[in-house]
Amino acid sequence: MKNVTLNVEGMSCGHCVNSIEGALKTLGAQGKVDLANESVDVVYDESKLTLETIKEVIEEQGYEVH
Repeated sequence: MKNVTLNVEGMSCGHCVNSIEGALKTLGAQGKVDLANESVDVVYDESKLTLETIKEVIEEQGYEVH
């Protein structure tokens, strides 16, 4: 399992947290949103997912990943 922290802009509320964490869960990854730091800690299996796929699913929810 790999752990990575992504900087994500545009998150401001509980809906944002649920949206991102829910989208990551559908991929089989675990996400923990930190609104104060505008970051998302993600734990995922590198043999099943790529970092690009994770970034794409967050961006599809309407947020910018840096």
